[in-house]
Amino acid sequence: MKDILRKLCWPILSFFETGGASANYKKSHRLVLIVVGSLFFFLSAFSASMAYAGGELAALIPVIVFFCVGLVAVVVGALGSNGAVSKIWGTK
Repeated sequence: MKDILRKLCWPILSFFETGGASANYKKSHRLVLIVVGSLFFFLSAFSASMAYAGGELAALIPVIVFFCVGLVAVVVGALGSNGAVSKIWGTK
């Protein structure tokens, strides 16, 4: 199942994959990345409810941005290699 999801999410993963193992990888980096991605999903849902309540079309911009950031964080955290997680944290 993980291989199918990796193939499906390859456009996102290809940007962060380094090809080699990272010396600065920590398991907590992956966990925090998934948690932060989930928080961005929650923020996106909250922004969408506020945009609906306000009736403003321009309020959808934060919804899209928060959703995209959350999607990238969760995909890299759940499906990415150790090098990809390390790259998103800025360590090499």
